[in-house]
Amino acid sequence: MDWKNILEDGFNRIPAFVEHVLSGLSREDITWQPKPDSNSIGWLVWHLTRQQDAQVAALMGEDQLWTRDGWHQKFDRPADPEDIGFGDTPEDVAAFKPPETEVMMDYLKAAGQRTIGYFRGLSAKDLDRELDEPQYQPLPKVGVRLISILDDCIIHAGQAAYIRGLRQGKGWQKY
Repeated sequence: MDWKNILEDGFNRIPAFVEHVLSGLSREDITWQPKPDSNSIGWLVWHLTRQQDAQVAALMGEDQLWTRDGWHQKFDRPADPEDIGFGDTPEDVAAFKPPETEVMMDYLKAAGQRTIGYFRGLSAKDLDRELDEPQYQPLPKVGVRLISILDDCIIHAGQAAYIRGLRQGKGWQKY
């Protein structure tokens, strides 16, 4: 199996799983926090999409979909490319009001399609390009970053599923 097919399979699983997690949830369910300093399902879905969009845009040297395509307006957020959730306080998470689930899913699908389109255009040699990020040693490479993005998406999607389980019990998990 080709590495592009493997990555594509991984990135395609995220929207399908997140859609299942969000299916049938009320606004109250999506914004519910198990504890005041915990993330909500809505915040986690937004954050996993934002980090994917921001990191892939950086790899591509292009604008984020967040600002370029006006997703920030649909989320009623500032057009700030740094607004991705890293460093959010418990108060920031509690104040986060996600849009309808369809909007969250459309943004996630758009980010995923862009990600797949990006790596579909890469060669195996491109994966070894070092990123100019001296804060990391050894310097990360494009291939490592793609796996890191995928890993972050999977982790946060799993966290969203766990919170749904806390909220509704395990009967919803027919996946």
